[in-house]
Amino acid sequence: MTPLVLTGSAWVEDRPLFPPLRLELATGAWTSLLGPSGVGKTTLLRLIAGLPTGVRLEGRVEGRRPAALMAQDAGLLPWLTVAQNVALGARLRGERADPARVRDLLARVGLGDLSERFPPALSGGQRQRVALARTLIEDRDPVLLDEPFSALDARSRLRMQDLAAELLRGRTVLMVTHDPGEAARLSDRILLLTEAGLTVQPVPATPPPRPMDAPEVLAAQAALLGRLIGAAA
Repeated sequence: MTPLVLTGSAWVEDRPLFPPLRLELATGAWTSLLGPSGVGKTTLLRLIAGLPTGVRLEGRVEGRRPAALMAQDAGLLPWLTVAQNVALGARLRGERADPARVRDLLARVGLGDLSERFPPALSGGQRQRVALARTLIEDRDPVLLDEPFSALDARSRLRMQDLAAELLRGRTVLMVTHDPGEAARLSDRILLLTEAGLTVQPVPATPPPRPMDAPEVLAAQAALLGRLIGAAA
C-alpha cells in the first residue's frame, strides 16, 4: 500500500497556520498527534482526508485514498435511529449494511439496547459511541480519528480505547488527541505539532494497547505532558 504523506505548510490568508512539515503515516500503525489548541491538528487531519479546511496548503498529499473519518462533532442525523446512523456510510454508497455487524458493534460499544432510539434522546457520551461504531464498521484504511474518546467517562474511555485498538489492529490510524495518557496507551508512533513544526516523541517499548498504569505508560504520559506544557507556554 502506498504510504500516505502530507508535505508543505498551511496558510490562513497571509498568516501561517503551521510551518513546512512532512507527515508520513506509517502503514498499518497507530499514530497519535498532539499539540496545543489552534496549532492545526484538526486541519492536518482534514487535509489528509481531502475535506474543506478554510486554509491554503502550499504542498501536497500523496497516497490519499478513501478514509474512515470520525470528527470531533458526532455528526449524527437526528431523524435516523442509532442503528441507521451506524449504517449511514453503506446507505450513502447505495449498499446495505450487514444488520448482524451493526448489532454486534452497538453491543460492543454498550448501546445494544438503544438501537432504535434517536440521537436527541442520547447523552453526549452515547452519541460519541455511536459515531465510533459508525467509524469502526467502515472497511477503510486509513482511519482518521479526531478526539474520539473525549466525551466519555473514564471507564467507558478505557473500554472504547481497547475496542478501537482491537478492531483497528493492522490499519493505518491517525488520532488527534489532547490526552497524553491516551497517546501513550494506544500509539505505535507519537507526533507533537507546535508552531515550530512537527516532532517525533518517544513511545513505550511494549505493544499497544498498554495498561493505563504500566510504569512505561505513566513515564511516557508525564514526558508528553511536560512537552505539551512547554509548547503551550
